Amino acid sequence: MGSLIDLKGYGWSILVEGTALTVEVALASLALSVILGILGAAAKLSGRRVLMGIATFYTTLIRSVPDLVLMLLLFFGGQTLINWAAPKFGYEDYIDIDPFMAGVLVIGFMFGAYMTESFRGALIAIPRGQIEAARAYGMSPLLLFRRITLPQMIRLALPSFGNNWMVLLKTTALVSVIGLDDMVHRAGSAAGATRQPFTFYLVVAVDYLVLTTISVLVLNWLARRYDRGYARRSP
Repeated sequence: MGSLIDLKGYGWSILVEGTALTVEVALASLALSVILGILGAAAKLSGRRVLMGIATFYTTLIRSVPDLVLMLLLFFGGQTLINWAAPKFGYEDYIDIDPFMAGVLVIGFMFGAYMTESFRGALIAIPRGQIEAARAYGMSPLLLFRRITLPQMIRLALPSFGNNWMVLLKTTALVSVIGLDDMVHRAGSAAGATRQPFTFYLVVAVDYLVLTTISVLVLNWLARRYDRGYARRSP
């Protein structure tokens, strides 16, 4: 591909390093979103009005505001809030939030809302008879979750989880607006210096296509693994 596309003196290693940073942001954000999703789903299904209200407000807020607006609002608003509060604790220096950490926190926070609905739907779909049978058999709550709830939740949530991951992966492009030196930011810098935006953004588009293709292959493998034994029972 290097012989087909002239990067005007910019080495491919620059974009490769940017790609690695993009993948790191995506995976770290995914981990955070899964944790928030599990907590949010548990809150919505807890039956406690306060927890249900907090979780509902969280998911409604995130799904109602555009991702770019949330990224800018949480990054700049959070930085302003921290620097306003720091002097009250005796810290007078200006605090500059790390763009990587900010990107992970913001994207993870946003997609935690989508994961909440994915996990909630999966938990609701698990047959209640299996849960009741496991309790009658004497399983502890932890064993019940590990042997019954978790495997089925993963299988049932996997389609929507996969969709969320694909959107999350593309959303990582937004971290370039807060100064993170990912592949989109690097491509923008190179495009501005060479006046060849099409060339560099084409490389970024192909890069994302490769990442999403790999993701599809992995997700399909996971789907086959967790569907093992279920397809044979269907009529």
